[in-house]
Amino acid sequence: MKKSLFVARAALVAIGMLALSPASGLAGTEALASRLDQLIQSGNLRVCMTGDYRPFTFYKTDQSFEGIDVDLARSLAKTIGVQALFVKTSWPTLTNDFLEKCDIAMGGVSVTFDRLKKVSFSTSHMVDGKSAIARCADVAKFQSLAAIDVPGTRAIVNPGGTNERFAKAHFKQAQLIAYPDNVTIFDQIIKGKADIMVTDGSETLWQSKLHPELCPINPGKPLQFAEKAFMLPRGDVPFKEFVDTWMHQLKATGEYDQIVDHWLK
Repeated sequence: MKKSLFVARAALVAIGMLALSPASGLAGTEALASRLDQLIQSGNLRVCMTGDYRPFTFYKTDQSFEGIDVDLARSLAKTIGVQALFVKTSWPTLTNDFLEKCDIAMGGVSVTFDRLKKVSFSTSHMVDGKSAIARCADVAKFQSLAAIDVPGTRAIVNPGGTNERFAKAHFKQAQLIAYPDNVTIFDQIIKGKADIMVTDGSETLWQSKLHPELCPINPGKPLQFAEKAFMLPRGDVPFKEFVDTWMHQLKATGEYDQIVDHWLK
């Protein structure tokens, strides 16, 4: 009796091992399948980005993209051995467009818990917290969140992303002005139609280069901690490992700093 039970148990273990074995062609093969294999076969890396967030991504009039993450996307695609195909999206539709149309989402994307409910992220490649930008003449009076959040302050914000979530969470007395065009939103401050905007510190530095009338406010001491990373499919370990290893190598060789410095310095 004991011998027959042992044989039966051994048979069950063997069947279980067969189901998990990559050589079986069953569950093991499915577990090893990756988006990486699919895009290598297609020859294209489909990259979702908004095109309205300098210096990370900007959609030009000739319908091409430029920016830090555009250069990074081309570097990643080259490392994989495929071409980068850019898919224009918007901040309100970024996650859904990524799930439906893209292999990766780039362009200054911040890691948030809301996004993590639907997608995964690469290892963060940049710490970039929220900072304020205003007309240079007004910098002295907007040195803290408390100083900004007072009646009479007009805080402008682009809808659908982390800037809007930050503004709604922290500004209870200041007037919030929603402005849909993230490319021309800073012109509204220059024209006196708004007083201040809170966005990522890197963007405040970039916009102050484009608009001498505007000054970043304490960009080295951000109002909130945030990290930039690339949106990836959930549960795809091989693809994430490839992206993370590529970024590790890029930083180790100095190529990452060269790309960032080209746009920020």
